[in-house]
Order: sequence, then C-alpha cells, then structure tokens
Amino acid sequence: MPPPQGRDLTLLDAALDPVEGYAGPIRIDGSLHPDAPRQCSAEEWAALAARVQALQEEQLRALPDPRADPVGPPLALVTAWSESAAAVLCTELEHDGLPLDRAEVERVLREHAGDGDRADRDAPVLAHLQGEQVDLRSPAQVLDALRRRGVDVPDTRSWRLEPYRDAHPFVAALLAWRKAERLATTYGHGWLDAHLGADGRLRGPWTPADGGAGRMTAGAGLHSLPAELRSAVAAEPGHLLVRADLGQVEPRVLAVVSGDRALARAAAEDDLYTPVAQQLGCDRPTAKVAVLAAMYGQTTGAAGQALRGMESAYPRAISYLKAAEEAGRVGRDVRTHGGRLVRAGTGGVGRYVRNAVVQGAAAELFKAWAAAVRNGLDGGQVVLCLHDELLLQVPADQAQDAAALLHDALRTVTGHWAAGSGVRFVADVSVVPRWSDAK
Repeated sequence: MPPPQGRDLTLLDAALDPVEGYAGPIRIDGSLHPDAPRQCSAEEWAALAARVQALQEEQLRALPDPRADPVGPPLALVTAWSESAAAVLCTELEHDGLPLDRAEVERVLREHAGDGDRADRDAPVLAHLQGEQVDLRSPAQVLDALRRRGVDVPDTRSWRLEPYRDAHPFVAALLAWRKAERLATTYGHGWLDAHLGADGRLRGPWTPADGGAGRMTAGAGLHSLPAELRSAVAAEPGHLLVRADLGQVEPRVLAVVSGDRALARAAAEDDLYTPVAQQLGCDRPTAKVAVLAAMYGQTTGAAGQALRGMESAYPRAISYLKAAEEAGRVGRDVRTHGGRLVRAGTGGVGRYVRNAVVQGAAAELFKAWAAAVRNGLDGGQVVLCLHDELLLQVPADQAQDAAALLHDALRTVTGHWAAGSGVRFVADVSVVPRWSDAK
C-alpha cells in the first residue's frame, strides 16, 4: 500500500495530521489512514494485518526462484518467514539475555587490565620509549613514535601493526596495551553495571536485519565481546552450553548462489580451502586469501594474484560477483539468493554490492537455521547469535539432543535453501560449560 504523496508511512505511524471523516483504516488511494492506529478496533487491526500479509505473500510468490531444483514453498516466501522468525528471536534474546559470570569478568579485568589505573597500564609501553613523551591514546603521536623506530605504517590499527610485532619491543607492548585498554574502558565495571542484571544475564538491544547484509546484530558488547571474556559466558547450574559454528559458510554460499559446480565440489569437503588450494596449485593460506579476495573484490598485492587463479578455476563464481559489483557501480538494485532487495543507491559502491549478495544470502541461511533450531528445542534456549555462530543453553541431560538438533536442522534448511546445488554445509558443534572451552 503506497504512502500518500510519496511520504514514508508504517502501519504504526500516527504522526500525520488527522483527516476529517475517518471511515476505516484504508483510504481510497489504498494507503493507510494516519488515524488508523488510534481508531481501529482489534478486529479491524487483525483484518488489516491479514490483508497486508496476503498482499506481501502474493508479491513474494511472484519473484523468480533461483534454485536449480526448487522444493516446497518459493524461496522468497521462506526468506520472509525466516526474517519474521529472526525478529521474534531478537525480541527473546533482548528479553532473556546472555548468562555471564561477573566474578570471572572481574578476574579477567584484573589479569589483563590491572586495577584500572591508566598510568599503570601505560607504564610498560612507555618504558620502551626512553623518556619520550607520547600519548598512547593519540593515533598521530603513536604513529610518529613508531616511525622514529623504523616502523613505517599508514595507521595504527592492530592488524596493521601485527606483522611488525618483532621489529621493536614498543610494538609488542603497544599491542598488549591495546587489549588491556579496551577491556578496561569498554568492558569494565561501568559496562557490567549498565548491562548485567541481578540475575546474571547480560542484555542489550537486538536488530534482526542490519544494513545491506541483513545480519542479526546486537549492542551492549554482545557482538564484540573480546576473546578474553568468553570464559565469563558460562552455563547456569544444571545446564550446559551448546555452541555451533558454520564452517566456511560464505564460500559455500557463493557456490550455491553462483551455480559454480567446481566450487560446489570443493564444498563437499569439511575444509573447503584444501581442494581449492589443489585446484589453484598453491598452499592452503594462499587459497583462503584467493577466496576472500574474490568475495571482497580485493585486486592488489598477493590477493590480486590469487584472484586471477580463481577466475580461471571458478569462472561462474567470479562472473556472479563481477555482475553484482557492476550493478552496484551503476546504481542498479540487486536481489539476494533468498529474494531480499539490496539497494545499490548511487554509483561507486560496487564492492559493497559484490559482497552483500554473498553476506546477505549467508545471513538468510543463518536465520532460517536459527529459527529451525529454536523451534526444535525441547527445553533450553538460544542465548546468542553471532554472525555464523549459535550458542544455546540447555539442561545438561539434553545437551547431546541439542547438538544433534543443530546438525539435523542445518541439513533440513540447506536441503531446501540450496536445493539442486550439490553444496554441502557443515557445522562445528561443541558441548561445553563455558564458551571459551569451545574449539
């Protein structure tokens, strides 16, 4: 139902000026009456929701199905169902929270960040500067200090500094300081007081589809918890955590959405990068770089050389990615494998679209899997959705059943989502008392 005069309008929008002579929720032009939220009876509101659902379903069924061998309902309709299920799951995650052991958080903080005194954290790093006055929280000053010690880098990002760890003791000390500083300032006692409830559950806001990739995201540190704090995510008494991580999901998704049979054959293995390395005639690390370079459009350095090998070995996959990038460059919208619209906006965002068609499809698959697991749980709950990883808390005597459910749900969902592709998806599943115990 189009909004009047091109204005954005949702079903719950009551901010527009009321129109005299309200006679129902739908205007003559088919748009929602601005007074509808205040004037509708419960019966009218339910009927309106059913009408909207029917119209949406009609449009979704009209979209082309990209699967080689479609089974069951149209894929776009299944995507809509899984997106709705993800929204429900986000509401539950926001309400229930993540079990967190405060005492363990405080122990980790003491171990890595000391007692919280800035000067004490800074001292081991500044000791390598022989009295030179440098503000470690000033990227410009740190960059100058690095260059004076022969470390010439364009910025001070940790990943940029890591290769220079052994070039000068200052670099290694700086990298260690970064972790301690982040723990002390972002995940210190103020964070605990703000987000950890008296029931030992960490809570924050959840979003079911963030940005073009459409991933589930969360605030309050839930999606950026440092590895050092994973030991604090602990099962409550009588329970265990069951953790599952989709293995190399994006390259496997690329094999599905592009219809590249050679890449699908590589996906038959537990480790997709090993057969890719054999096909490219290189070692596994180089093969991984090649696959990531293809999906992210990196064309320079070692990644660019590896990408040229990918173009020869997996032409359909590369053609699919190039077509998406070109669509983004000229400002043409595209759809993910599941039918969700990725708006390209203006030109110059080709690499964004190139990756969004893979990330977006992977997000749709993940949400369908998460929904299937949630529906299949007989006791216990999903406590975290992190990119390609699911974390469940279940009664200890049901942990093995939950582990089997994770595998079964993945087979069922991918059997529908990737029908006819021949692509195999895998999950690494662990039953552990603490998240840090998962390998």
